[in-house]
Amino acid sequence: MSKPNKNLIQKAIQIERLGTPSAKHPVHTPPLHKNIWPGVMICSFVGILCMIEGYFYPTISPMLLAVLLGVVARNLLPIHGALEPGIGVAAKRMLRWGVVLLGLQVSLFSIISLGWGVIITDVCAVSITFIATIFIGRAMGIDEDLVSLIAAGFSICGAAAVAGIQGTIKATEEKVAAAVALVVLFGTLMIGIGPLLIHLLGLGTGNGATLIGGSTHEVAQAVAAAGIAGGGTLLATATVVKLARVALMAPVIFIFGIFQREETAKEESKRPPLLPLFVIGFILMMVIATFNIIPKAIAFDIKQIQQFFLATAMFGLGLGVHVKSLRKLGFKPLLLGFFSTVIIIIVVLSSISLGLGAH
Repeated sequence: MSKPNKNLIQKAIQIERLGTPSAKHPVHTPPLHKNIWPGVMICSFVGILCMIEGYFYPTISPMLLAVLLGVVARNLLPIHGALEPGIGVAAKRMLRWGVVLLGLQVSLFSIISLGWGVIITDVCAVSITFIATIFIGRAMGIDEDLVSLIAAGFSICGAAAVAGIQGTIKATEEKVAAAVALVVLFGTLMIGIGPLLIHLLGLGTGNGATLIGGSTHEVAQAVAAAGIAGGGTLLATATVVKLARVALMAPVIFIFGIFQREETAKEESKRPPLLPLFVIGFILMMVIATFNIIPKAIAFDIKQIQQFFLATAMFGLGLGVHVKSLRKLGFKPLLLGFFSTVIIIIVVLSSISLGLGAH
């Protein structure tokens, strides 16, 4: 006689206890519950600490610090498995909420007030840098998803643009973390390089603001660089120039999505969205900011929340980086980041030489 099958016995016991499954009384398997809060709380705590650091030491990017802390923690400390669901939420969902709220800082009327020269400069800086980075990265043989992430981050607005493109190509979190680390690293270097170039080239307030806002990767980094370069009018103008680049995130992702859909259609796979839902949210927030629907006092508080989301997400992304895996990327992505930074500086300086800077 054959040995009884354990699965059949367990099923018989289940039917005896619950009754025979039917349309009225089906047997349901309870979903596996994942508690996200431990991981979210840890990431949030570190995000707040990095924001506090940024308040006292504005030249040190809170996002760069958060990414580095995440990488160190992942590779030197034991990370309990119970934290993983929350870390995933911080790295993905909170990053996207940060992108949505970033739209509240972008007023289209303020951008138009800069004049068409600056708008043309920003469009050229974003489009030329994005396309050149794609071509150079592919020629270097770097992973295509990573190249797309770097191109977006370096040409548009750092981590927010990386998240926007990731929503279209569905890149892995490790590639997203690598791209963010590169863009924040080079953007932090620009805090010192921007003011130095202004001094060496003898640029005035308007052109200096155009250089910093048109070439620095993150909004916070542009603010820090402009503050060092002179503050006041230069700081205010550089911030708006930078936000004009941020506004270009939606159209760039839309156009990129069209080409991405054509490529995936050839492979008969599921087409990616032209615009991820959170990018649509970013556009709605821009509309709200443009028409001053939200009072300035509340908008300031929301800006702090937005920065909290991004700092928290950066730590979560850092926790997704395993140094052994990162080593496999090699030196090429770092070199591509250098090329991309040099390209955007050259494009902006060329525009300034043609009289397209802010006045």
